Amino acid sequence: MGKITFFEDRNFQGRHYECSGDCAEMQSHISRCNSIRVDGGCWMAYEKSNYSGYQYMLPKGEYPDYHHWAGFNDCIRSCRIVPPYHGNYRMKIFERSDFAGQGLELMEDCPDLRERFHNGDVSSANVMEGYWIFHEHPNYSGRQYFLRPGEYRRFSEWGSPNPTIGSLRRITELN
Repeated sequence: MGKITFFEDRNFQGRHYECSGDCAEMQSHISRCNSIRVDGGCWMAYEKSNYSGYQYMLPKGEYPDYHHWAGFNDCIRSCRIVPPYHGNYRMKIFERSDFAGQGLELMEDCPDLRERFHNGDVSSANVMEGYWIFHEHPNYSGRQYFLRPGEYRRFSEWGSPNPTIGSLRRITELN
């Protein structure tokens, strides 16, 4: 079972909010977030309410300040647990919205998407199996975007301000 605790101050100090499931709005529980402890499961934390804004993958571990989860600030307003998954992984990405243009089917991690998919622009995706993370830059760095199984007709549907994707990976052993 998943468990995550958000602390207002660094080093697990100050007011805190403990969560064991998805939470679309945390502002009524804490006003800021400067440290996080993940005691079980793998989580996505979001800068804004309703699972929007910057996204941060948080596997089990301790994060004594927001720099440890690659945060841009002390603002976390929602979170979602990543369900355990042990099946196959399959996704098809497309260069244009609505599954148009060049496509590429993937079943494995890709540390540098530009090497396999023209300029790395991904405007739509169909996740058939598994949970995936898109990263803004190669080698799994930059902004992160969590994709569950389903159709994403445009990049804004996974929370990105643009179609640039540098790398992608399956969420596997993190649970």
